[in-house]
Amino acid sequence: MLHKFRHLAACLAIASTTMGAIAQENAAEDDGYKFTHTIDLKTTSVKDQSRSGTCWSFSTVSFLESEMLRMGKKEVDLSDMYAVSVCYTAKGEKAVRMHTSCEFAGGGASHDLLWILRNYGMVPEEAYKGLNYGLDKHNHNEFDRVLKGFINALAGDPKTKSLTTAWKKAYQGIINAYLGEVPTEFTYEGKKYTPRTFADQVVGLNPDDYVCLTSFTHHPFYEEFILEVPDNWLNEKMHNVPLEDLMRITDNALKNGYTIAWGSDVSEDGFSYYDGVAVVPETNEDNLEGTELSKWQKLSDRAKRNYGLKSPVKERTITQEIRQQAFDNYETTDDHGMHIVGMAKDQNGSEYYIVKNSWDTNNIYKGYLYVSKAFYAYKTLDIMVHKNAIPSDIKKKLNIK
Repeated sequence: MLHKFRHLAACLAIASTTMGAIAQENAAEDDGYKFTHTIDLKTTSVKDQSRSGTCWSFSTVSFLESEMLRMGKKEVDLSDMYAVSVCYTAKGEKAVRMHTSCEFAGGGASHDLLWILRNYGMVPEEAYKGLNYGLDKHNHNEFDRVLKGFINALAGDPKTKSLTTAWKKAYQGIINAYLGEVPTEFTYEGKKYTPRTFADQVVGLNPDDYVCLTSFTHHPFYEEFILEVPDNWLNEKMHNVPLEDLMRITDNALKNGYTIAWGSDVSEDGFSYYDGVAVVPETNEDNLEGTELSKWQKLSDRAKRNYGLKSPVKERTITQEIRQQAFDNYETTDDHGMHIVGMAKDQNGSEYYIVKNSWDTNNIYKGYLYVSKAFYAYKTLDIMVHKNAIPSDIKKKLNIK
Protein backbone atom coordinates (compact mmCIF):
# COMPACT_ATOMS: atom_id res chain seq x y z
CA MET A 1 0.00 0.00 0.00
CA LEU A 2 1.09 3.51 -0.68
CA HIS A 3 1.17 6.03 2.13
CA LYS A 4 -0.45 9.37 1.17
CA PHE A 5 2.06 11.48 3.01
CA ARG A 6 5.78 11.94 2.50
CA HIS A 7 7.59 8.83 3.69
CA LEU A 8 9.58 9.69 6.76
CA ALA A 9 13.36 9.76 6.65
CA ALA A 10 15.48 7.56 8.88
CA CYS A 11 17.35 8.76 11.96
CA LEU A 12 17.85 5.97 14.50
CA ALA A 13 18.03 2.20 14.55
CA ILE A 14 17.21 -0.24 17.33
CA ALA A 15 16.66 -3.96 17.73
CA SER A 16 13.81 -5.27 19.86
CA THR A 17 11.65 -8.32 20.32
CA THR A 18 8.89 -6.83 22.47
CA MET A 19 7.45 -3.41 23.24
CA GLY A 20 7.12 -3.76 27.00
CA ALA A 21 10.19 -1.73 27.94
CA ILE A 22 9.47 0.95 25.35
CA ALA A 23 6.17 1.96 26.96
CA GLN A 24 7.89 2.49 30.31
CA GLU A 25 10.85 4.34 28.82
CA ASN A 26 8.65 6.67 26.77
CA ALA A 27 5.83 7.39 29.17
CA ALA A 28 3.90 10.49 28.20
CA GLU A 29 3.54 13.51 30.45
CA ASP A 30 1.26 13.31 33.48
CA ASP A 31 -1.75 14.59 31.53
CA GLY A 32 -0.97 12.56 28.42
CA TYR A 33 -1.48 8.96 27.41
CA LYS A 34 -0.34 6.25 29.81
CA PHE A 35 -0.33 2.77 28.36
CA THR A 36 -0.18 -0.57 30.12
CA HIS A 37 0.64 -3.52 27.92
CA THR A 38 -1.61 -6.56 28.19
CA ILE A 39 -0.19 -8.57 25.25
CA ASP A 40 3.34 -8.35 23.83
CA LEU A 41 4.16 -10.69 20.97
CA LYS A 42 7.61 -11.33 19.55
CA THR A 43 8.74 -9.29 16.60
CA THR A 44 11.94 -8.17 14.94
CA SER A 45 13.49 -4.70 14.90
CA VAL A 46 11.75 -1.69 13.35
CA LYS A 47 12.89 -1.00 9.80
CA ASP A 48 12.72 2.11 7.60
CA GLN A 49 11.06 2.09 4.19
CA SER A 50 12.17 5.72 3.92
CA ARG A 51 11.12 7.34 0.62
CA SER A 52 9.51 4.31 -0.98
CA GLY A 53 5.91 3.19 -1.31
CA THR A 54 6.73 -0.29 -0.09
CA CYS A 55 4.98 -0.44 3.30
CA TRP A 56 3.07 -3.51 2.06
CA SER A 57 6.35 -5.42 1.84
CA PHE A 58 7.94 -4.08 5.03
CA SER A 59 4.85 -4.76 7.13
CA THR A 60 4.22 -8.24 5.75
CA VAL A 61 7.88 -9.25 5.92
CA SER A 62 7.76 -8.19 9.58
CA PHE A 63 4.64 -10.34 9.96
CA LEU A 64 6.39 -13.35 8.39
CA GLU A 65 9.40 -12.85 10.66
CA SER A 66 7.08 -12.87 13.69
CA GLU A 67 5.41 -16.01 12.40
CA MET A 68 8.81 -17.69 12.30
CA LEU A 69 9.45 -16.61 15.91
CA ARG A 70 6.00 -17.85 16.96
CA MET A 71 6.84 -21.25 15.49
CA GLY A 72 10.07 -21.42 17.48
CA LYS A 73 12.39 -20.70 14.58
CA LYS A 74 15.47 -18.52 14.94
CA GLU A 75 15.22 -14.81 14.15
CA VAL A 76 15.95 -14.02 10.51
CA ASP A 77 16.08 -10.62 8.80
CA LEU A 78 14.20 -11.22 5.54
CA SER A 79 14.69 -9.02 2.49
CA ASP A 80 12.00 -6.36 2.09
CA MET A 81 13.09 -5.43 -1.43
CA TYR A 82 13.17 -8.95 -2.85
CA ALA A 83 9.37 -8.98 -3.07
CA VAL A 84 9.37 -5.43 -4.45
CA SER A 85 11.71 -6.38 -7.28
CA VAL A 86 9.86 -9.57 -8.21
CA CYS A 87 6.49 -7.81 -8.08
CA TYR A 88 7.69 -4.93 -10.27
CA THR A 89 8.73 -7.41 -12.93
CA ALA A 90 5.26 -8.95 -12.89
CA LYS A 91 3.50 -5.57 -12.72
CA GLY A 92 5.34 -4.39 -15.81
CA GLU A 93 4.32 -7.42 -17.84
CA LYS A 94 0.70 -7.00 -16.73
CA ALA A 95 0.68 -3.27 -17.53
CA VAL A 96 1.99 -3.93 -21.04
CA ARG A 97 -0.56 -6.67 -21.67
CA MET A 98 -3.32 -4.32 -20.54
CA HIS A 99 -1.98 -1.33 -22.48
CA THR A 100 -1.39 0.52 -19.14
CA SER A 101 -5.09 0.37 -18.23
CA CYS A 102 -4.26 -1.05 -14.79
CA GLU A 103 -2.55 0.20 -11.67
CA PHE A 104 1.20 0.54 -12.08
CA ALA A 105 2.96 1.89 -9.00
CA GLY A 106 5.08 0.88 -6.03
CA GLY A 107 2.14 -0.14 -3.85
CA GLY A 108 0.88 -3.59 -3.09
CA ALA A 109 -0.88 -5.72 -0.49
CA SER A 110 0.02 -8.28 2.15
CA HIS A 111 -1.11 -11.18 -0.03
CA ASP A 112 1.64 -10.25 -2.50
CA LEU A 113 4.12 -11.86 -0.10
CA LEU A 114 2.13 -15.10 -0.11
CA TRP A 115 2.31 -15.07 -3.91
CA ILE A 116 6.07 -14.49 -3.69
CA LEU A 117 6.56 -17.28 -1.15
CA ARG A 118 4.49 -19.71 -3.19
CA ASN A 119 6.00 -18.98 -6.59
CA TYR A 120 9.49 -17.56 -6.04
CA GLY A 121 10.69 -18.23 -2.50
CA MET A 122 12.44 -15.79 -0.20
CA VAL A 123 15.91 -14.43 0.55
CA PRO A 124 17.55 -12.85 3.62
CA GLU A 125 18.28 -9.13 3.80
CA GLU A 126 22.02 -9.74 3.61
CA ALA A 127 21.57 -11.40 0.20
CA TYR A 128 19.44 -8.63 -1.31
CA LYS A 129 19.18 -5.10 0.08
CA GLY A 130 17.71 -3.45 -3.02
CA LEU A 131 20.08 -0.47 -2.74
CA ASN A 132 21.98 -0.25 -5.99
CA TYR A 133 21.79 3.49 -6.70
CA GLY A 134 24.38 5.17 -4.53
CA LEU A 135 22.23 5.79 -1.43
CA ASP A 136 22.18 4.02 1.91
CA LYS A 137 18.43 4.43 2.42
CA HIS A 138 15.51 3.59 0.16
CA ASN A 139 14.43 6.38 -2.17
CA HIS A 140 12.20 5.33 -5.06
CA ASN A 141 11.22 8.77 -6.33
CA GLU A 142 13.42 8.58 -9.42
CA PHE A 143 13.09 4.82 -9.76
CA ASP A 144 9.29 4.88 -9.84
CA ARG A 145 9.20 7.74 -12.36
CA VAL A 146 11.66 6.03 -14.69
CA LEU A 147 9.78 2.72 -14.59
CA LYS A 148 6.42 4.36 -15.18
CA GLY A 149 7.82 6.48 -17.98
CA PHE A 150 9.19 3.39 -19.69
CA ILE A 151 5.88 1.51 -19.44
CA ASN A 152 3.85 4.49 -20.63
CA ALA A 153 6.16 5.09 -23.58
CA LEU A 154 6.07 1.42 -24.49
CA ALA A 155 2.42 0.48 -24.06
CA GLY A 156 0.57 3.73 -23.40
CA ASP A 157 1.32 5.28 -26.78
CA PRO A 158 -1.49 4.58 -29.30
CA LYS A 159 1.15 4.63 -32.04
CA THR A 160 2.63 1.40 -30.66
CA LYS A 161 1.36 -1.37 -32.92
CA SER A 162 3.82 -4.10 -31.98
CA LEU A 163 6.65 -4.72 -29.55
CA THR A 164 10.21 -5.86 -30.16
CA THR A 165 11.84 -8.75 -28.36
CA ALA A 166 14.00 -6.29 -26.41
CA TRP A 167 11.45 -4.61 -24.16
CA LYS A 168 11.44 -7.14 -21.31
CA LYS A 169 15.22 -7.11 -21.09
CA ALA A 170 15.25 -3.31 -21.17
CA TYR A 171 12.56 -3.06 -18.50
CA GLN A 172 14.26 -5.60 -16.24
CA GLY A 173 17.48 -3.69 -16.79
CA ILE A 174 15.96 -0.63 -15.13
CA ILE A 175 14.87 -2.66 -12.12
CA ASN A 176 18.29 -4.27 -11.84
CA ALA A 177 20.06 -0.94 -12.20
CA TYR A 178 18.23 0.50 -9.18
CA LEU A 179 17.57 -2.51 -6.98
CA GLY A 180 20.18 -4.98 -8.20
CA GLU A 181 19.64 -8.39 -9.74
CA VAL A 182 17.77 -10.79 -7.49
CA PRO A 183 20.08 -13.63 -6.52
CA THR A 184 19.54 -17.06 -7.96
CA GLU A 185 21.94 -18.53 -5.40
CA PHE A 186 23.52 -17.18 -2.21
CA THR A 187 25.30 -18.29 0.95
CA TYR A 188 23.62 -17.87 4.31
CA GLU A 189 25.35 -18.93 7.53
CA GLY A 190 27.83 -21.01 5.58
CA LYS A 191 25.29 -22.88 3.47
CA LYS A 192 24.27 -22.31 -0.14
CA TYR A 193 20.62 -21.68 -0.95
CA THR A 194 18.35 -20.63 -3.78
CA PRO A 195 15.34 -18.42 -2.97
CA ARG A 196 13.22 -21.57 -3.18
CA THR A 197 15.32 -23.71 -0.86
CA PHE A 198 15.76 -20.83 1.61
CA ALA A 199 11.98 -20.37 1.80
CA ASP A 200 11.41 -24.09 2.26
CA GLN A 201 14.26 -24.92 4.63
CA VAL A 202 14.77 -21.74 6.66
CA VAL A 203 11.55 -19.69 6.50
CA GLY A 204 9.36 -22.79 6.60
CA LEU A 205 5.99 -21.05 6.27
CA ASN A 206 3.13 -22.48 4.23
CA PRO A 207 1.38 -19.73 2.22
CA ASP A 208 -1.83 -21.76 2.30
CA ASP A 209 -2.01 -21.32 6.08
CA TYR A 210 -2.73 -17.59 5.79
CA VAL A 211 -6.03 -15.86 5.20
CA CYS A 212 -6.89 -12.32 4.09
CA LEU A 213 -10.08 -10.76 5.47
CA THR A 214 -12.04 -7.55 5.11
CA SER A 215 -15.45 -6.16 6.09
CA PHE A 216 -17.68 -4.30 3.64
CA THR A 217 -21.38 -4.47 2.82
CA HIS A 218 -21.19 -4.08 -0.96
CA HIS A 219 -20.48 -7.83 -1.13
CA PRO A 220 -22.12 -10.69 0.81
CA PHE A 221 -20.65 -11.64 4.16
CA TYR A 222 -18.93 -15.01 4.55
CA GLU A 223 -18.01 -15.08 0.89
CA GLU A 224 -14.84 -14.11 -0.97
CA PHE A 225 -14.50 -11.15 -3.30
CA ILE A 226 -11.82 -9.11 -5.03
CA LEU A 227 -11.38 -5.92 -3.01
CA GLU A 228 -11.68 -3.00 -5.41
CA VAL A 229 -8.59 -0.95 -4.58
CA PRO A 230 -5.80 0.04 -6.96
CA ASP A 231 -3.01 -1.75 -5.11
CA ASN A 232 -4.74 -5.13 -5.37
CA TRP A 233 -2.97 -5.56 -8.69
CA LEU A 234 -3.02 -9.36 -8.34
CA ASN A 235 -6.84 -9.31 -8.07
CA GLU A 236 -6.64 -11.62 -5.08
CA LYS A 237 -9.82 -12.49 -3.21
CA MET A 238 -10.50 -11.76 0.45
CA HIS A 239 -12.97 -13.25 2.91
CA ASN A 240 -15.70 -10.79 3.83
CA VAL A 241 -16.94 -10.79 7.43
CA PRO A 242 -19.13 -8.45 9.52
CA LEU A 243 -17.30 -5.82 11.53
CA GLU A 244 -18.00 -7.57 14.83
CA ASP A 245 -16.36 -10.72 13.47
CA LEU A 246 -13.36 -8.75 12.22
CA MET A 247 -12.88 -7.39 15.73
CA ARG A 248 -13.30 -10.88 17.24
CA ILE A 249 -10.75 -12.34 14.85
CA THR A 250 -8.26 -9.61 15.72
CA ASP A 251 -8.61 -10.03 19.47
CA ASN A 252 -8.63 -13.82 19.24
CA ALA A 253 -5.46 -13.81 17.17
CA LEU A 254 -3.51 -11.63 19.58
CA LYS A 255 -4.75 -13.47 22.68
CA ASN A 256 -3.57 -16.74 21.16
CA GLY A 257 -0.11 -15.52 20.15
CA TYR A 258 -0.68 -14.56 16.49
CA THR A 259 0.33 -11.19 15.09
CA ILE A 260 -1.56 -9.53 12.23
CA ALA A 261 -0.59 -7.88 8.94
CA TRP A 262 -2.78 -4.78 8.75
CA GLY A 263 -3.82 -2.65 5.77
CA SER A 264 -5.27 0.72 6.76
CA ASP A 265 -5.91 4.34 5.86
CA VAL A 266 -3.82 6.81 7.86
CA SER A 267 -5.06 10.08 6.34
CA GLU A 268 -7.28 10.97 9.30
CA ASP A 269 -6.39 13.87 11.61
CA GLY A 270 -6.58 11.33 14.44
CA PHE A 271 -3.54 9.45 13.13
CA SER A 272 -0.22 10.86 14.32
CA TYR A 273 3.02 8.98 13.80
CA TYR A 274 5.05 11.35 15.94
CA ASP A 275 2.56 11.32 18.82
CA GLY A 276 2.37 7.56 18.51
CA VAL A 277 -1.42 7.27 18.56
CA ALA A 278 -4.31 6.73 16.16
CA VAL A 279 -7.77 7.64 17.44
CA VAL A 280 -11.18 8.77 16.21
CA PRO A 281 -12.19 11.64 18.52
CA GLU A 282 -15.87 12.48 18.87
CA THR A 283 -15.88 16.04 17.55
CA ASN A 284 -19.60 16.55 17.01
CA GLU A 285 -20.69 19.13 19.59
CA ASP A 286 -24.05 17.40 19.90
CA ASN A 287 -22.25 14.37 21.32
CA LEU A 288 -19.86 16.25 23.59
CA GLU A 289 -20.92 17.43 27.00
CA GLY A 290 -19.63 18.99 30.20
CA THR A 291 -15.91 19.72 30.38
CA GLU A 292 -15.21 18.02 27.03
CA LEU A 293 -17.62 20.36 25.26
CA SER A 294 -16.20 23.43 26.98
CA LYS A 295 -12.66 22.38 26.06
CA TRP A 296 -13.65 21.81 22.44
CA GLN A 297 -15.33 25.19 22.05
CA LYS A 298 -12.19 26.99 23.23
CA LEU A 299 -9.82 25.20 20.85
CA SER A 300 -8.24 26.82 17.78
CA ASP A 301 -8.74 25.19 14.39
CA ARG A 302 -5.28 23.67 14.60
CA ALA A 303 -5.91 22.36 18.11
CA LYS A 304 -9.17 20.83 16.98
CA ARG A 305 -7.28 18.89 14.31
CA ASN A 306 -4.95 17.60 17.04
CA TYR A 307 -7.77 16.81 19.45
CA GLY A 308 -7.23 13.47 21.12
CA LEU A 309 -3.58 13.14 20.15
CA LYS A 310 -2.16 14.34 23.47
CA SER A 311 -4.46 12.64 25.96
CA PRO A 312 -7.47 10.26 25.89
CA VAL A 313 -10.82 11.69 24.79
CA LYS A 314 -14.23 10.30 23.95
CA GLU A 315 -14.21 8.51 20.58
CA ARG A 316 -16.84 7.94 17.92
CA THR A 317 -18.85 4.74 17.93
CA ILE A 318 -17.99 3.04 14.63
CA THR A 319 -20.64 1.02 12.84
CA GLN A 320 -20.63 -1.10 9.71
CA GLU A 321 -22.46 1.70 7.92
CA ILE A 322 -19.88 4.32 8.88
CA ARG A 323 -17.09 2.06 7.62
CA GLN A 324 -18.83 1.51 4.31
CA GLN A 325 -19.59 5.17 3.76
CA ALA A 326 -15.95 6.10 4.32
CA PHE A 327 -14.85 3.46 1.80
CA ASP A 328 -17.44 4.46 -0.80
CA ASN A 329 -16.53 8.16 -0.44
CA TYR A 330 -12.79 7.52 -0.93
CA GLU A 331 -12.16 8.55 2.68
CA THR A 332 -10.76 5.09 3.41
CA THR A 333 -8.20 4.10 0.80
CA ASP A 334 -5.37 1.58 0.57
CA ASP A 335 -2.56 3.85 1.67
CA HIS A 336 -0.53 2.11 4.39
CA GLY A 337 0.42 -1.33 5.68
CA MET A 338 1.54 -2.00 9.27
CA HIS A 339 2.01 -4.90 11.68
CA ILE A 340 -0.09 -5.46 14.82
CA VAL A 341 1.99 -7.06 17.57
CA GLY A 342 0.09 -6.66 20.84
CA MET A 343 -2.57 -4.95 22.95
CA ALA A 344 -2.55 -2.25 25.63
CA LYS A 345 -4.88 -0.18 27.81
CA ASP A 346 -4.75 3.53 28.56
CA GLN A 347 -5.26 5.01 32.02
CA ASN A 348 -9.04 4.99 31.47
CA GLY A 349 -9.15 1.29 30.63
CA SER A 350 -9.73 1.73 26.89
CA GLU A 351 -8.04 -0.89 24.70
CA TYR A 352 -5.55 -0.24 21.90
CA TYR A 353 -3.61 -2.34 19.45
CA ILE A 354 0.18 -2.07 19.53
CA VAL A 355 1.33 -1.47 15.96
CA LYS A 356 4.80 -1.74 14.50
CA ASN A 357 5.41 0.75 11.70
CA SER A 358 8.16 0.97 9.06
CA TRP A 359 9.08 4.66 9.28
CA ASP A 360 12.22 4.19 11.39
CA THR A 361 12.30 4.77 15.14
CA ASN A 362 12.09 8.55 15.41
CA ASN A 363 8.72 8.96 17.12
CA ILE A 364 7.81 8.95 20.81
CA TYR A 365 7.46 5.16 20.93
CA LYS A 366 10.50 4.34 18.78
CA GLY A 367 8.61 3.32 15.67
CA TYR A 368 5.48 1.90 17.31
CA LEU A 369 1.94 3.25 17.58
CA TYR A 370 -1.06 2.71 19.83
CA VAL A 371 -4.18 2.35 17.68
CA SER A 372 -7.57 2.62 19.35
CA LYS A 373 -10.19 0.01 18.63
CA ALA A 374 -12.40 2.75 17.19
CA PHE A 375 -9.71 3.74 14.68
CA TYR A 376 -9.10 0.12 13.79
CA ALA A 377 -12.81 -0.56 13.27
CA TYR A 378 -13.15 2.59 11.16
CA LYS A 379 -10.06 2.50 8.99
CA THR A 380 -9.09 -1.14 8.54
CA LEU A 381 -9.04 -2.04 4.88
CA ASP A 382 -7.91 -5.64 5.27
CA ILE A 383 -5.91 -7.97 7.50
CA MET A 384 -3.92 -11.15 7.04
CA VAL A 385 -3.69 -13.80 9.77
CA HIS A 386 -2.85 -17.44 10.22
CA LYS A 387 -6.01 -19.45 9.68
CA ASN A 388 -5.74 -20.96 13.17
CA ALA A 389 -6.06 -17.48 14.64
CA ILE A 390 -9.69 -17.31 13.50
CA PRO A 391 -12.37 -18.43 15.99
CA SER A 392 -13.72 -21.86 15.03
CA ASP A 393 -17.31 -20.71 14.45
CA ILE A 394 -16.20 -17.98 12.04
CA LYS A 395 -13.79 -20.32 10.31
CA LYS A 396 -16.64 -22.74 9.76
CA LYS A 397 -18.82 -20.02 8.20
CA LEU A 398 -15.94 -19.14 5.87
CA ASN A 399 -15.40 -22.81 4.98
CA ILE A 400 -11.75 -22.59 5.97
CA LYS A 401 -10.23 -25.96 6.80
